[in-house]
Amino acid sequence: MRRIEIFDTTLRDGEQSPGVALNVEEKLQIAFQLAKLGVNVLEAGFPIASPGDFQSVSRIAKEVRTVGIAALARTQELDIERAWEAIKVAEYPRIHTFIATSPIHMRAKLQKSPEEVLEQAVQAVRLAKSKVSDVEFSAEDASRSELDFLARIFSKVIEAGATVLNIPDTVGYATPDEFAAFVKAVMDKTDGIEKVKVSVHCHNDLGLAVANSLAALNVGVQQLECTINGIGERAGNAALEELVMALKTRRDRYRFETGIVTTEIARTSQLVARLTGMMVQHNKAIVGKNAFAHESGIHQDGVLKERQTYEIMSPASIGLDVDSIVLGKHSGRHAVRQRLAELGLELDDRKFEEMFNRFKVLAERKREVTTADLFSLVEAPGAEEQVVLDYFQVSSGTNMVPTATVALKYREQEYKDAACGDGPVDAAFKAIDKVLGTKGKLMHYSLQAIDGGEDAQGEVTVAVQFGEHLVGGRGVSTDIIEGSVKAYLQAVNRAIERGWIDLAK
Repeated sequence: MRRIEIFDTTLRDGEQSPGVALNVEEKLQIAFQLAKLGVNVLEAGFPIASPGDFQSVSRIAKEVRTVGIAALARTQELDIERAWEAIKVAEYPRIHTFIATSPIHMRAKLQKSPEEVLEQAVQAVRLAKSKVSDVEFSAEDASRSELDFLARIFSKVIEAGATVLNIPDTVGYATPDEFAAFVKAVMDKTDGIEKVKVSVHCHNDLGLAVANSLAALNVGVQQLECTINGIGERAGNAALEELVMALKTRRDRYRFETGIVTTEIARTSQLVARLTGMMVQHNKAIVGKNAFAHESGIHQDGVLKERQTYEIMSPASIGLDVDSIVLGKHSGRHAVRQRLAELGLELDDRKFEEMFNRFKVLAERKREVTTADLFSLVEAPGAEEQVVLDYFQVSSGTNMVPTATVALKYREQEYKDAACGDGPVDAAFKAIDKVLGTKGKLMHYSLQAIDGGEDAQGEVTVAVQFGEHLVGGRGVSTDIIEGSVKAYLQAVNRAIERGWIDLAK
């Protein structure tokens, strides 16, 4: 097994995603999580781009001590000096300098001759090498560069002291077999290639970033550049989680390993999504909401009998503790029975069929049937509720502690009390418990709009644990808090009916 280094550029290329603007504290939070994930090098930013970027890179270099910290710089003296100032306190500093090498970039953007580009690259690498021992050189738009010129410039920057050569597919133009052949040809023609690490940085404009990166591994590449959730310029970069899990899951095909702690993948993905505001699409590989979800009855039946029928990796392998069976309108009897059994709800065949028919009706109007829904479906329409809501009031705001007052009627007597909570709903639930002397533990809460518009009704479903017993409830109202209170009280009444709560005490 050959060890592949992971160069994460979430905080540099990833932050260049349109609409993303992270502050210093947010970048630092992500940097610490990337270190925990186990990346080898963390590209912290582009110091000369702005004072904020410089400050972010400096803080990360100072505080994140367990991984390499890279700073990006153009092949210009001011850029390299600024990069050095930002990362000089890092435990493992790297200056990453770049210049475009494709004919279209040299002519139209740089307006320089190939010889001028070569000379500027060599001078920049020499300057960077005088600052740090670890210097990475990137040939921007390498995949559209002329092979002989690329090999020549690489040979010269190796002489100047570069330790890492990066071959980017900057505009995501390459295809896997083409890219692998190109990388191999460049390496074969570059003098001193055995002295350096070779890296690739692939963009996803044609949806081939991960495929191109994996293809390059087979010709000797030692470092992969990528981002969490594949964020980045335009269509983004190769996604770290996809690269790492492909290597782990298909070890029979890719004889490589990384130092990534895969059980930190989900946590890292969620953090980056939350702080950048770039939500992960539901069907995204590895970290999407549906990546480990099964709703089809046929798939559910297979997974329940043997998980590997439809799962090539487990949710736990990326740090998720989830039930992959999603109950919905496509679910079959096997999956519903299995979930009921897990909840301790045993029904005979007749009652199950009655319940399953109600399940199908509910599933037609809900995207997902929750645990609380199942409790409600299993429960008989039942007797009249013993505890009835008289009224409730809540006070909540940005500068006050959420407080709820609840008045309940029980056996023709009114009881009321107030409680504080983490939010108005939590405060209302605590007030109910305080009034009744119960100790409910909320295990599940979901809210779904029944119809559209500003006056849409919301349906709240809850699962509440009283002692060792779990019971569900549902409430409907145009007011979210009222719907929540009704759902909680329905759970209370069902627990009373079953003898799990004794209000006489």
